[in-house]
Amino acid sequence: MSYDFSKFKKETQEVENWLNKEFSTIRTGMASPALLDSVKVESYGSVIPISQIANVSVDDAKTLMVSPWDKSQIKAIEKAITNADLGVSLSVGGTGIRVIFPDLTSERRTLLIKTAKEKLEKARVSLRAEREKVWVDIQQKEKDGEINEDEKFRLKDEMQKIVDEVNKKFDGAFDKKEMQISI
Repeated sequence: MSYDFSKFKKETQEVENWLNKEFSTIRTGMASPALLDSVKVESYGSVIPISQIANVSVDDAKTLMVSPWDKSQIKAIEKAITNADLGVSLSVGGTGIRVIFPDLTSERRTLLIKTAKEKLEKARVSLRAEREKVWVDIQQKEKDGEINEDEKFRLKDEMQKIVDEVNKKFDGAFDKKEMQISI
């Protein structure tokens, strides 16, 4: 009998997707609309993501343009971006808001790399938790007599190969983000 690792692979993929999404919100030397994904705006009595009430586009390498669909929302968007404490300056115009990202200082770069490492570690903790669930399940199958001891250790090795592969992807994503921050 062979163990079905498809659920485990799906869980590891979700952790990988989460890490990539988290890395996309960490600012690098380039302006990216993903940097405003975490900004929530109070609009018409509810709090919603900025992307649902405005178009966010890249104006140039260091500037984003936020163009609300309803121009009366400019003040609310400005307040939300200011409260998000992204370390940006804002320029409000008639059609929208320019979000200007200053050059990164070496101190800020160090802080961003530290933040990226923390997110990497959270992803690794999640991966270890998923691995532990599968290992407990494999051990239970051995106790129940569904698999023998040799099969248990073969499955453990197979599981570890999957974990090593995912960790390699995590490291690659972190190295890429670290390079972007360092530029």
